[in-house]
Amino acid sequence: MPTNPGNEPPNPPGDASNSEVEALLASVAKHEADTATLAKNPAKPPPPKDGVLPYDFRNPMLLSPRELRKLRSHQQEFVNALAARLSQHLRLEFNLKLTGLQTISYQNLVDSWVSPSHLALFKIEPLRGVSILEIPPRLGSCIVDRLMGGPGKAPASPQEMSEIEKALLEQIVQLILAEWCGQWSGIRELKPVLLGYESNGRFVQTAPPETTMLLLSMEAGIGEFVEKIQIGFPYSALEPLIRKLSQGAAEAAMDAAIQPGARTAPKWNPSFDNIDLPVTAEWHGLEMTAREMLALKVGDVLRIDPQSVQQVTVRLADVPKFTGRPGMLSGNWAVELIQVIKD
Repeated sequence: MPTNPGNEPPNPPGDASNSEVEALLASVAKHEADTATLAKNPAKPPPPKDGVLPYDFRNPMLLSPRELRKLRSHQQEFVNALAARLSQHLRLEFNLKLTGLQTISYQNLVDSWVSPSHLALFKIEPLRGVSILEIPPRLGSCIVDRLMGGPGKAPASPQEMSEIEKALLEQIVQLILAEWCGQWSGIRELKPVLLGYESNGRFVQTAPPETTMLLLSMEAGIGEFVEKIQIGFPYSALEPLIRKLSQGAAEAAMDAAIQPGARTAPKWNPSFDNIDLPVTAEWHGLEMTAREMLALKVGDVLRIDPQSVQQVTVRLADVPKFTGRPGMLSGNWAVELIQVIKD
């Protein structure tokens, strides 16, 4: 006859033991904990096996690979040139490194700003939209300290900049914007116009939250102190410039492929910009003997062949370079250039 050593009644058929109930409760608790953790820190889904990645409409990348590559190279030149200009202006080594170039929504740009911060609002004439330059307060104070003759030491904690500090830092802001616009001079002449400053991004509403912005991020360092500078541009305003920049690179590559042996045009040396060069215009067709010249007196009329008058030779530094015809422009004598005189 079966016995029960612990004097415990046997489990009825279909009932679970205490250990099974505890295991079930522990499993439910673990599942609830994992669900709560996933809600706080949502993980990105693993990429499908076929290599197709889902498109993130909250953070779209509107640049093609070629446009992004060309634009990154173009902006790297801007960063290198800006680092040299800032180092010269501050008389101190100013390190700059391009750390990011992407398109994000305006709302995500606002969320990336620290508080307090130094936000410079500006326009790029003749483009549309308002762009924003962010300089962290500690970096701004470090630059201001250097402008006032100090070693360029950053304060211990970030704090809102005073009006005097903003006024001193404005020359650095103008230098950054002028250098950025100068990098586009080969495509279009741009001019920066400062609109104002703000210290809290919550009060900056220059575009709807869903507006796509092109964000340029740079790591700036003075000595061992390193901070991040960000510039946000409305992507729709820069899109024509980016397209021309990319098309220029494609056309240059096509020309190099079609004419591999062709010589490149010589580059102009800016050192010659202010050198004066004499320009003279003359025509031929009248010949006289020495006796006839000695017999000339005031009031004599010299007959010139009309056909010869229309063949004016324009000389640059006494070297014939063009042929033209004379005329009048705004009440002054002028010469219209018709043909280049080949050597």
